[in-house]
Amino acid sequence: MAKPFVKWAGGKTQILNEIRARYPADLGGRINKYAEPFVGGGAVLFDVLSKFTMEEVYISDVNSELITTYISIRDNVHALIDRLKQLEEEYHIANIEQRKAIYYNVRARFNELKKQFDEPIEISALFIFLNRTCFNGLYRVNSKGNFNVPQGSYKKPCICDEDNLIAVSNALQNVEIICGDYTLSEIFIDDTTFVYFDPPYRPLSATSNFNSYSQDGFNDNEQIRLANFFNAMSDIGAYIIASNSDPKNVDDEDEFMDNIYVRYTITRIDASRSINSVAVNRGKIKELIIANI
Repeated sequence: MAKPFVKWAGGKTQILNEIRARYPADLGGRINKYAEPFVGGGAVLFDVLSKFTMEEVYISDVNSELITTYISIRDNVHALIDRLKQLEEEYHIANIEQRKAIYYNVRARFNELKKQFDEPIEISALFIFLNRTCFNGLYRVNSKGNFNVPQGSYKKPCICDEDNLIAVSNALQNVEIICGDYTLSEIFIDDTTFVYFDPPYRPLSATSNFNSYSQDGFNDNEQIRLANFFNAMSDIGAYIIASNSDPKNVDDEDEFMDNIYVRYTITRIDASRSINSVAVNRGKIKELIIANI
């Protein structure tokens, strides 16, 4: 079974059972198309592909390097594996100071290549390398669009998971992969489509905003725009699940999410906070699962 090939902030592996319990009953039957317009690490995508036969599958994300990597894995996985093995060997045999130099040299080269778009295998290899060796697998960019996450402190990180990359490549063979805004999925979605929306979560505080996967961010106006798109796709008959943070974790009177998704079933579930600079603040919080059932 293919599984996510990157660590991803807000990845859905830990709450996958809750999402799975809300899959449409006729998934793989009348519901024979799947769309995930904020694909990220793809935990739900790979779960659906492992369990159901879909006639058509559509995934997208605004993170162009992530999408480049999905396409490289689908179309040229063995070249990517070869390059990742080189990077892994170089990193594993290096001492602490050498590893630090390797990491920051790779990060600088990655940021330069991002502007050129003409070396997809190299960009993909560097993307996976940085994801596996940076702090907490976090993807964050600054105002100039440069990846700026510091090095992590892993003794022997798995940089090239060859078996999983091949499994992912096989799973993606008939998947349409698009770089762009989630609204582009409108031409794909119809009343036979199961859609999962996993947008950048609404931050619970000013210091918990890890949503800078792109320069543009995802503020409250964007959350409202997504809710309106959810409404439009629901109105054409698509079966939709979305996840997001629960503002009531910090303010019992914050009805923002309840108001913009007032038409739908909202379930509050337990989840573990996976990224916080203060260890004591990591723990159980509530997240939202929103479904048009």
